[in-house]
Amino acid sequence: MKARIGVPNKIKELRNAKGITQQQLADSVGVTTRTIISLEKSEYNPSVLLAFKISQFFEENIENVFLLNEDKLNS
Repeated sequence: MKARIGVPNKIKELRNAKGITQQQLADSVGVTTRTIISLEKSEYNPSVLLAFKISQFFEENIENVFLLNEDKLNS
């Protein structure tokens, strides 16, 4: 089992609620479908710019999309 290294997020949940595919989200924010898949699996962290674009796409604050754990931030 692969360890998660990325920030947990609600991208898949938000995408499904909006009824869009990974490809549609990828096209909207200018990345590949593989990038969206990796983000949804928390396999890596997005750049600040990509996190901002995704948050804007869903009309959410970054902290509502990317779930930062304060314990991890302070370690």
